[in-house]
Amino acid sequence: MNTNQPPICDYEGSDYQTTFWDSGDRAYEDRVEAIAIQRLLPKSGNILLEVGAGAGRNTPRYQAYQRVVLVDYSSTQLQQAQANLGTSSRYTYVAANAYQLPFTAGVFDGATMIRTLHHMADPQLALEQVRLTLQPGATFILEYANKKNLKAILRYIFRRQSWNPFSPEAVEFTELNFDFHPRSVIKWLESSSFTIERQLTVSHFRVDFLKRFVPLEVLVNLDSIAQLSGKWWQLSPSVFVSATAVGNTPIAPPDTLFRCLICNQDRFSQDQDILRCLTCDHPWKHENGIYDFRLK
Repeated sequence: MNTNQPPICDYEGSDYQTTFWDSGDRAYEDRVEAIAIQRLLPKSGNILLEVGAGAGRNTPRYQAYQRVVLVDYSSTQLQQAQANLGTSSRYTYVAANAYQLPFTAGVFDGATMIRTLHHMADPQLALEQVRLTLQPGATFILEYANKKNLKAILRYIFRRQSWNPFSPEAVEFTELNFDFHPRSVIKWLESSSFTIERQLTVSHFRVDFLKRFVPLEVLVNLDSIAQLSGKWWQLSPSVFVSATAVGNTPIAPPDTLFRCLICNQDRFSQDQDILRCLTCDHPWKHENGIYDFRLK
């Protein structure tokens, strides 16, 4: 294991997609997130980086892009995504660490990170890594778990929780699961060379009682309207941010994608199940359609 990096939340072997999404009564959350993505996604694009793709739940929603590169630390999550999405050239599956993204600088003209930042012990480092892969002008859609949500504020006022939802530091409510203050997230994005274009507040009605007794379509329609409040305040448990990569940074040469994490070069040869760096000769596995750039 690379001890120089922050700890990693690893979903290897997890049945997260099945237990949380498929049979976990999350239809409301899935639907309102789809609305937010549709609102923020550009009308067209070339190649999109999806960080924390998991089993590919959101990947079909990125039809505006010609290619999608799915990144997750868990190879078993990517296997599930591959089983759902197929092995066409439109999709590239990469097992990698979000703190060490193995891509040529400026190769992507779009990126998403949804339900992923809340696992990051060093969120700014992860955001900086995403920015390195993006061309100037690229769109980045980020979702994060909001510490300053209405439920947390009420619990704090009535002394049902000890941590302060108004303070800027993250709160780790269980191991490697963090809630962040909106002001802190915006600061991290801006210091990583992003400008904020739009914010949407999402999942306002994530309450078991409401989900049980209020029809799904009603909750989804209400949330769709309430999302627009993100322009003025962020009080929902989930916040989506659309940001633009700014600055005079490189654009990757045509027909490049990967960079070697050992020598930082981008010339490779591929022979059967090995992608080999032509500069330092380091081999990177490519098994069953999944590139493995994890340093352990």
